[in-house]
Amino acid sequence: MRRGRTAGAGVEVVVVGRGRTYRRAVVATATTILVAITSALSTPAGAAAMVLADGREVDGAAVTAVQGRVPYGAVPADGRGARGGTPHGRGPDGTTADGRGARGGTMADGRGARGGTMADGRGARGGTTADGRGARGGTAADSREARGGTTAGSREARGGTAADGRGARGGTPHGRGPDGAAMDHAPSRRYPVSVELASLTPAVVRQGGELRISGRVTNTSGRRVGAARIGVRIGASGAIDTRGGLATVARRTLLTRADGPEVADRTARLAPLPTGAERGFRLTVPVPDLELDGAGAYALTVHVVRADGAGAGTVLGLTRTHLSAYPDATRLEPLRTTVLWPVLDTPRMEALTLRTQDSVLPVFRDDQLTAAFGPGGRLRRLVEMGRGQPVTWVLDPDLIVQARAMAVGYRVARTPGDTDPQQATEGKGGAAAAGWLAALRAAVRGREVIVLPYADPDLASLARGGGAPLAGLLRRASRTGRKAVARVLGVHARAGVGWPAGGELDDGIARYAKGLGLDTVLASGAGVASAGELVSEGATDDGAVSLEGGTTALRYDAAIASQLFASHPAAGASGAPARLRLRQRLLAETLTAARELPYARRELVMVPPRRMPLAVGRVLLTVVAEGRKAGWLEPAGFAAALRKPTTGRLRGFDGYPLARHASELPPSRLAAVVRDRLRMRALAKVLSDARATAASVGAALARSVATAWRADPAGAASYQRGVSRYLTASIASVRLVPKSTVVVTGGSATIPVTVDNGLQQDLTGVELRVLSSRPERLTARDRAMPVQASRAVSRTVRIRVEAYANGPVRLTAQLYTTADGRPWGAPMTFTADVRSVPSGAVIFVLGGTALIVLAVAFRLRRTRRP
Repeated sequence: MRRGRTAGAGVEVVVVGRGRTYRRAVVATATTILVAITSALSTPAGAAAMVLADGREVDGAAVTAVQGRVPYGAVPADGRGARGGTPHGRGPDGTTADGRGARGGTMADGRGARGGTMADGRGARGGTTADGRGARGGTAADSREARGGTTAGSREARGGTAADGRGARGGTPHGRGPDGAAMDHAPSRRYPVSVELASLTPAVVRQGGELRISGRVTNTSGRRVGAARIGVRIGASGAIDTRGGLATVARRTLLTRADGPEVADRTARLAPLPTGAERGFRLTVPVPDLELDGAGAYALTVHVVRADGAGAGTVLGLTRTHLSAYPDATRLEPLRTTVLWPVLDTPRMEALTLRTQDSVLPVFRDDQLTAAFGPGGRLRRLVEMGRGQPVTWVLDPDLIVQARAMAVGYRVARTPGDTDPQQATEGKGGAAAAGWLAALRAAVRGREVIVLPYADPDLASLARGGGAPLAGLLRRASRTGRKAVARVLGVHARAGVGWPAGGELDDGIARYAKGLGLDTVLASGAGVASAGELVSEGATDDGAVSLEGGTTALRYDAAIASQLFASHPAAGASGAPARLRLRQRLLAETLTAARELPYARRELVMVPPRRMPLAVGRVLLTVVAEGRKAGWLEPAGFAAALRKPTTGRLRGFDGYPLARHASELPPSRLAAVVRDRLRMRALAKVLSDARATAASVGAALARSVATAWRADPAGAASYQRGVSRYLTASIASVRLVPKSTVVVTGGSATIPVTVDNGLQQDLTGVELRVLSSRPERLTARDRAMPVQASRAVSRTVRIRVEAYANGPVRLTAQLYTTADGRPWGAPMTFTADVRSVPSGAVIFVLGGTALIVLAVAFRLRRTRRP
């Protein structure tokens, strides 16, 4: 038996025997090559598939049947007997409808398929399997044994892509963002034309009316695309019943039977497109023509197909979104929806301050908050957008403190982390900060407000990295911040709420949060389970859960959070497609969640990113308004979501994204913060106004462990180093001025020692001690002299000494704190040259020395007697 392969068409031909059979095989091979060449020439570059009249897709070639015979490389109506080609309704991998006799392609049951795709993957080599059993080098649906390919579930995938990222090795989780959240992507651009939707009105369709769609198409291929038409399809299976089904629709790239038939007579003509050309389009479809079968989310596909010529019906491009329908007669129990509205930012204020005669001016790392607080800035727009909306405000007290400091007066460091306040320049954002505080005060009046711990500390990093010594500091800072919010905004904010990064919660984080006085923790529903869940794991997570130890976990919806965290749509027209895709997906998610248990009273908590982009916030408010108007969402407050928690447990974070663990604050940095706290305590002992400095440095230490630094590890390291340098410079600024030699004349004298106070406040709480290396020649009469010095001045302290003999004596001067008697700074050693000691003093010293010698000799003599 001999085997030949046609390289051009990628078709394997098995030749058995000789003679006429051999000649027939040769003829068949030649015919296959000719058909493949003809198909390639008749199909425009980049065209991926043809769509038949019934919506089934043919990839790469038209279906031709001449006198009932099916040529090689083509597909019969039922897909039976196809060889080396693509069957009805399948993509470029060549899948047959029933798989009988397919070679080099794909079979429904996969029996005997080589180099292709099988439905169950039995025996497949180098191809794709539906469940991945035994597949090698290909793609598996759940990838239980797939190697080197792409996996949908990736439970044991190696070197591939996983849909949920669990257990993937050497690859990238499918559709995951930097925080591990699942993302929706537009269909990959395998087609020569890209399709983007700019608007879809109405967002939720009702009984009648029209669905208006607009967008643009772009020729992304290297060749001219001929005349085409744009059409609409609704998913053949009707309303999507599960939230997992929504993700499946979003991941699909090729046009299949599941997309349903094209809505008849509701298409738009598209003129030929030169290379790189872009053209807008509009479609209007009466809602009854969509033939929707009730409330629910439907897959909506907008496609471009060739309108005429030899390749008529060939798919040129497509895009998908979700269409939510809620007929007027629908009566679902609305989801009680709590929407958090975070107003947070990265810390900007340093530990450094500049003292003047009248005030103490804080120093900021940069002046970026000026733009954020000003008109059109992110923080200003967030406040304006959230005013009057049914949201729960989430505030960081540190941001309020910073805004208040800017409004009163502040300075900006020459470089971040600079230790010289004199080099700082005047800040320009006082008016912007004052205006922002006024707008925030008006927005939160009468609304529900949550105040996070001061500077929003990274609970997960602190719990795992040894942050126990910082718990007391964080508790005190949080009490101060809570009072500041009440004083500046005039509201009674709810405290005792923690927000771990990514909603991660385990026993250690729960215990640490409890130690900080946090009774409630916002947690992803993926990690917390209630004892009596009404729906299976992976569906909508709802309600508060009471955990062991007295902590209440308020679960927020993980699927919605993943969409919000992964979306960063741009402002303006360029971001319209991404905003539309996010809006329709969130509407579909919430509606499908309501349909899970249509008559049960349930809670839904929606949590956006901490530094929420404006476009995401706008979409979130639109979704809540549309769902509320339709009837499946009902706004609720934070307190209502916490009402009547159920008993539950922690699920754990199996497959938790490594990227999130990698972004945690390293233990070495936390250890440095702990050391800085000890040094701050030492500095406070020598200051006349220790409370102000302790508050400034303590707030900076709390900012050093803020969750916001996860997005900026370089900034986190820079900020912590700046606090350390400030403490080092402050401690070093109280020092003894070096000297080399002093001359002591006479028996009694005073030796001057200069203490330099480089601090910006008066120096107290220290004393000076001087020790002699030759006390028989010179001793200090004053064992300890208290030192007081005004800010930024030097003070000379005079130590009284007694000289007994001429000659050099080494003296050591050292500062000590009076509170605990510990050394401060480095000692200073100098020489005292004793001269002109009176003879009487010398005789007195010599006589005393002689007496001592005689006494010692007499004692030794008596000791030696028997």
